[in-house]
Formats: sequence, C-alpha cells, structure tokens
Amino acid sequence: MTRIAIVTPILPVPFDIARGRFIHEQAKALSRVATVRVFLQTARYPAIGWLKPQSYIDGRVETQHDLWEGLDVQAYSYPALPWASRAFNGRSGAVRLLPRLRAFDPDVVVAYWAYPEGYSGVRAAHALGRPCIVGVLGSDVLTRAGRLERMTRIALHEADAVAVVSEHLARVVAQRYGVDPRRVHTIINGYNTTVFRPQPQAACRAALGLRDEARLIVFVGRLIEAKGLRELLGAFEALAARDPRIELALIGDGVMRAELAALAQASPAAARIHMPGALAPAQVAMWLGAGDLATLPSWSEGYPNVVVEALACGRPVVASNVGGLPEIVTQANGILVPARDAAALAGALRQALDREWDHGSIAAAMRRSWDDVARETLALCESVRTRQAPRAAMR
Repeated sequence: MTRIAIVTPILPVPFDIARGRFIHEQAKALSRVATVRVFLQTARYPAIGWLKPQSYIDGRVETQHDLWEGLDVQAYSYPALPWASRAFNGRSGAVRLLPRLRAFDPDVVVAYWAYPEGYSGVRAAHALGRPCIVGVLGSDVLTRAGRLERMTRIALHEADAVAVVSEHLARVVAQRYGVDPRRVHTIINGYNTTVFRPQPQAACRAALGLRDEARLIVFVGRLIEAKGLRELLGAFEALAARDPRIELALIGDGVMRAELAALAQASPAAARIHMPGALAPAQVAMWLGAGDLATLPSWSEGYPNVVVEALACGRPVVASNVGGLPEIVTQANGILVPARDAAALAGALRQALDREWDHGSIAAAMRRSWDDVARETLALCESVRTRQAPRAAMR
C-alpha cells in the first residue's frame, strides 16, 4: 500500500474537540486505502498570556488520545513567538518533522495548510527525495500578506502539486500566487454520511429541550471575529425584537467565546440564545436537525464543511457570498448575502425562515462521502509519485 504522511496543524484536541474535524475524517478514510501516519505539527508559544495567539485556543498535545481513535498520529511542536518567528516557523517545523518522516519512510507527503506546514512538509520531504503535495484550505492563502504571503508562495511553488478544496481557491492559487494551473487539483470535501442526515425535527427538539414553536437559526464553527458573529448577533436581535419565536444557537468554541457570552447575556433576547460549546459530530447533527436553517456569515471561507453538513441534514443555509460558498449554496438550498452586512443578513434570514423549502431534496443532493475524497487524494498521491523524477536526497 502507498505510504502517506499527512502533516497538519489541526486535529481534534481535548481543549478544542471540533478543531480540524474534517482533516480527521479525511485521514481516517485515507487510512482505509493506504498506510497513513499523521504528523500533528503545532507552534509552542511561551506561557505568557499576552504572547498567546489571538485567533485560536492554544494548548499543547503531544501524546495519543481517544479523539484520534483509528489514526496513527505523532504530535510534536516547535518553539515560536507570535509575529516575531513567523518567517522561521516553516524552517523550525521542517527540522522537527524531518527525523519523524525519515523513520516513517513515506512514499508521498501531504501537508495541509500552506504555511508553515506546507513549507515544512516540502522541505522535509524533498530532503528525503520524496514528493510533497501542499493542501490549501482557505485562509492559509486568502488572508496572507507581506512576509507570510511570500513564504506561502515559496511553499506552493516548491510543492510537487497543490490540492485545493474549491474552484475559487484553485483560481486564487493560480492567479494570485502564480502557480501553474496544471499543478493545481481540486478535491472538494465530503461529509460523514452516517451522522449528517435528515432527522425528525420534533424529536431533535425534544432531546435538546427546545420549544416546538421555535424558529431556530443554527451557527456551527469557530467563535472568532472573521466568522461574522457580531453581524449575526445584530441580525438576530433585529429579528428577535419582532418575532418572539426566533432563537439562535451558536455551536462551537473559540477566542471570542467570553465576549459573545457577555453580548448574549446583555441582549433583550438572552433567553433565546443557546451556546452549548464545541460538540461531537452526532450532537452537531442533532442541533442541525432541530434547526429551521443554518447560517455562516463569514468574511472569508474556503469550502466550509459545516455548510455541507447542514445541507446533508436537509437544512437550508444563509451564508456570505465569499470564497467557495457559491459552489455549495444555490437558489434551491439557501441564500447568499454580502459579508459584514448585518442588515442584509437579517433580511436573508427572515426570507429563509418564511420560505417553504424542500428539505428532502436539499439533503438528497448531498452525496459526497469521505471515502470519495480519500480515493481522489490517493489517486493524486500515486500520480505525483509516478511522474515525479527521483530526487537526490539531501545529505
């Protein structure tokens, strides 16, 4: 079997169980058709509050745990400082990765997240004479500037192939970063077809203790500013002031959790805002089943799995018209709105709540499993491995 090393900074961890859930699902599926080892590479920041990263929950995990059941994972870290070490994180990661790759002896390396993991993966793989595919997920190319953009460009150009999760990202990689389109391959995400499926709404609401008459809007994702959560709260309050049935569920965790909890508590509709935290997939599916619609008012996105999962549950989606979202959300299953526009978001949510949707057809249109993704990923790995001229390993 083909031996594949996956390098990534995101997997579910005890302090953030929803992080990188799609990478976890994809790696498990790939493990069924190849020999896979996942190298979880994370930056290790000083234990000083003001030096901690501001965009995600920081923590250290370097041992196997139950959240990775079914996967062969090696977790490790490299020392880093916010801002100051950005230009060196890719090299630092490569130094830590190289001996681990040498021990595993992969045929192909697949590094998800263009920089620093993609850079680390390319450098370590090429040092062993192995090809490397850099997997692009979204903000790793959409929100880069200055030094980070330059380092990202290096990783993409030195990769043997670039895998993206949407056609929008394929255009960004080719046009903004100058990568030959023939080296860019679109492999869109799948979903867990046994978990995310239509369920009786009444039963889901009863299990969650929700009102039968509620008109429930569900958000699932990281609780960060770029997900448009302030705009969502503003839109919710505008709707809730006119309709006592409107409720909002914010499913997830993140650095904005305390701020959002305070805003929710101060809201006149505080009793109608639910914040259950980050949940396991089956619980997420239950909230989606209980909802009337899902929403993702992000400022930037790649190909968000939460939208695919919501549609698989038969729920229409109101989302920002950014990134790969227009490739998922159509007139038949949702509404797209401008990003960062609370008034437009409120209008679209109201329109979606008032419309009669064909929930069965919405769910039936979603068929792509993680096994489909694994087959396409394996095919790309074998193609790169076959056509790549043997490299002379660096001494």
